[in-house]
Amino acid sequence: MQEFVDFLNGFIWSPALIYLCLGAGIFFSVITRFLQVRHFAEMWRLLMSGESSDKGISSFQALAVSLSGRVGAGNIAGVAAAIGFGGPGAVFWMWMVAFLGASTAYVEATLGQIYKEEHEGRYRGGPAYYIEKAMGQKWYAWIFAISTIIATGVLLPMVQSNTIGSAIEQAFGATATVDTALGVISYAKIYTATAIVMLLGFIIFGGVKRIANFTQVVVPFMALAYIIIAFVIIGLNIDKLPEVFMMIISDAFTPMAGVGAAIGWGVKRGVYSNEAGQGTGPHAAAAAEVQHPAQQGLVQAFSVYIDTLFVCSATAFMILITGAYNVHGVGDAFLVQNLSADIAANSPAYTQMAVESVFAGFGKPFIAIALFFFAFTTLLAYYFIAENNIYYIKRTFKLPGGIFALKVVIMCATFYGTVKAADIAWGMGDIGVGIMAWLNIIGILIIFFMAKPAIKALKDYEEQQKAGVEKYTFNPEKLGIKNAELWQEKLKNTQ
Repeated sequence: MQEFVDFLNGFIWSPALIYLCLGAGIFFSVITRFLQVRHFAEMWRLLMSGESSDKGISSFQALAVSLSGRVGAGNIAGVAAAIGFGGPGAVFWMWMVAFLGASTAYVEATLGQIYKEEHEGRYRGGPAYYIEKAMGQKWYAWIFAISTIIATGVLLPMVQSNTIGSAIEQAFGATATVDTALGVISYAKIYTATAIVMLLGFIIFGGVKRIANFTQVVVPFMALAYIIIAFVIIGLNIDKLPEVFMMIISDAFTPMAGVGAAIGWGVKRGVYSNEAGQGTGPHAAAAAEVQHPAQQGLVQAFSVYIDTLFVCSATAFMILITGAYNVHGVGDAFLVQNLSADIAANSPAYTQMAVESVFAGFGKPFIAIALFFFAFTTLLAYYFIAENNIYYIKRTFKLPGGIFALKVVIMCATFYGTVKAADIAWGMGDIGVGIMAWLNIIGILIIFFMAKPAIKALKDYEEQQKAGVEKYTFNPEKLGIKNAELWQEKLKNTQ
């Protein structure tokens, strides 16, 4: 099974996808005149403004739901894997894919807003919706929807729950085990899996509002606590910071594991972590209540910064500054070995050891708790995304019991992922991310060349901004944007 998963990953995550992600980021950055820099102040203003409605959540809640999908296992275990397999230079490429990917995140989130619909009193949207409406290719939209349901309902939850299980086991030990049909499993993982599934079930059966309310409290609090711990560790080792920073920069181009490995792992884990271009962010963006689609696009672009430039960087500096990492070479050889050879790079162990080296007796439990909240909120975001795509399919087929079946499946996948080995869980997660990224990035590039709706929306927003309007409006018909029925109806109701 592991060999088959590795083979699929080698095919899906070929250099073509790596350069497609980077190329799309460069392309949209140039086309939008680097909005991620020009509109930084506006991003912050929008983040603090906006209110929810009966049909939609607020911009901040949408950001929290989106961040709950972005800030997860990728920020702790994913960064460790990037360093462990690609060398310290992989961190540089994570930064690059985040900076460039912010413009891609703007485009996909704005498209999600423009082409959103109302289902059962709630806003729904995402790549499947804008692929159908802007590209006019329903078959392609269906492929994306089905792929996303499988990826976010089955494959990706296993990564998040596995990371929680590994962190708990690392923190509290795995001495007591039991032989089961799934193999020999520690009681720590069984208890963890049971607790995660029970809590997950309670929240997902409560609906999107409960998900939004939970994530808007938990995500900012845990991210802030995590970054504070990172700053303390960096501060206590501040003399090593220039050396670590230079190692990241120099190793990015002449790395110990080869340029290809650094770029490949940096981009792969960067896309996994910040989700720019992956097609998951637009689902939360579409659920927001905003005056203009470009507003939520800018907010979502800012979330990429929070995820990678803050949280991922915090992890990377903690690991590198304390030397709590190995770099794998060919076969069983190590290019750098600071830790025991049996410590998995695809796990939170590097990060736990980094914090433990400064805060003895506190580091491992703290990372386990942080990971629990980061990864758990990501599980909620995955359910929300999969649910959106089931609603998309229900527009054509009634699909009775589809939502209930999704809840059961994601809970089973979560339990299974918690107790299984890390390598196979991450491998299956990478397959899910890769398929969505291929489908979504190709889709938004085709949509750009067909009609440029996200760019038209940005120009319209900037014109209203210059005019100093108090209340923004969006008229898709005037801008030559077709099939944005909800916004057209919204405009009629305000006139």
